[in-house]
Amino acid sequence: MSYDSVLKDAESRMEKALSHSRDMLKNIRTSRASSALVEHVRVDYYGTPTPLSQVAQISVPEPRTLTIKPFDASIIKEIEKAIMKSDIGISPESDGKIIRLTMPPLSGDQRRKYAAKAKDFGEEGRVSLRNIRRDANKEADALKKDGEITEDSHKDLQDEIQKLLKVYEVKVTEVLDKKTTEILED
Repeated sequence: MSYDSVLKDAESRMEKALSHSRDMLKNIRTSRASSALVEHVRVDYYGTPTPLSQVAQISVPEPRTLTIKPFDASIIKEIEKAIMKSDIGISPESDGKIIRLTMPPLSGDQRRKYAAKAKDFGEEGRVSLRNIRRDANKEADALKKDGEITEDSHKDLQDEIQKLLKVYEVKVTEVLDKKTTEILED
């Protein structure tokens, strides 16, 4: 490993941690309809648990309505069962060809609960970033111990890793703040 490879590895891992945080926050319900809310739902498709997005077209025709149109109409009952089993808290309405999910407005308690859940996911993201910093600093220490970098380079590398951490912590905070705003607005 070298100075640059330690930095590149840390940045790559931090980008993945940020992406994971975004994905986790997408799954939290707001008052608005979003296809991300049901994409993770797994449908029993001929005995295989398959993501809903692979067996149906998901669209948002209105701000509070999701429509799910299966590619194969014979699995509409399976899709309904999968949605009922999921933890999104919305009952599907089917006309035999299309499933509609109407998002009821969130109560104040629900908003606070979802905002707290989002905050927890944000904190998990920050902890993950700090763990990546710790690992990168260990690699930097190993480089110094092996004589591959000087004392000054070691200090510079640790400073660069810290700057990288701060940049990604700000990004996680921005994503979290945006999601919290969506949750708390009507």
